[in-house]
Amino acid sequence: MAMLEGQIYSVYSLFCRYIIHLQYSHRPFISYNIFLSVMNSSLWGAVHVLLFNTLVFLTCMAHARAVFSDPGIVPLPPSRLDFSDMNAGADKNDEWTICGKCEMYRPPRAHHCRICQRCIRRMDHHCPWINNCVGEWNQKYFLQFLIYVGLMSVYACGLIAFTWIRECRDCSRDMVVKQGRVLHSVCLSMESILFGLFVMAIMCDQMQAILSDETAVEQVKKSGPYRARRPKMALLREVCGRSHPLLWVFPCTSAPKTTEPLYNLSVS
Repeated sequence: MAMLEGQIYSVYSLFCRYIIHLQYSHRPFISYNIFLSVMNSSLWGAVHVLLFNTLVFLTCMAHARAVFSDPGIVPLPPSRLDFSDMNAGADKNDEWTICGKCEMYRPPRAHHCRICQRCIRRMDHHCPWINNCVGEWNQKYFLQFLIYVGLMSVYACGLIAFTWIRECRDCSRDMVVKQGRVLHSVCLSMESILFGLFVMAIMCDQMQAILSDETAVEQVKKSGPYRARRPKMALLREVCGRSHPLLWVFPCTSAPKTTEPLYNLSVS
């Protein structure tokens, strides 16, 4: 049953990623045909092409890093737990819990992902759009991906609205070409509105989880706040890193990774 569920989820994840890459590939082409044809005699046409494709590039980078980055997988210990005598010789923090599936101790706020079959540090959820868990070490890239897609959707809608308001004097008067431009505009508008609203809703949910210091898994389990309330900027730095806030928009450096030893256990 678990294998069948994993296969179904993999197919769904591939479909989601196909939709995302379809968005990347055709948006610049359609946008070029829509607004560069209207502003071809102005420098603003080239500026908008540069800005729009910069957003596309940043979106691709953030998505790739969210997909291929380690979300915070807890490494397996050299030897599994002996459940017949779990407390024998165990020198650990009381906040650590035991994962019965991985048969090991796990750090605070780590949860087991039934898709990845591993425990993930500060796991929020397993996202089919990146086919990876959103955890402590890649949540920044996932949040950037959502922000960039939202900005790209708003930008596309604004450019389309501009082309509808401004008359294109140099555009072809052929009825087939005009109908094609209208069809492209309608399709891109619907796609941008629907996809933009969807990712913005997820982005707000992610920001709420970060600022409330409670992941989606913890909210579902109603485990309550893990620790005392902290300043919002400190919570953002835990996710986005210790660099200057202006650098948080770039998918380069990640959040500081915990370097403390995971295992200080002596389990027979």
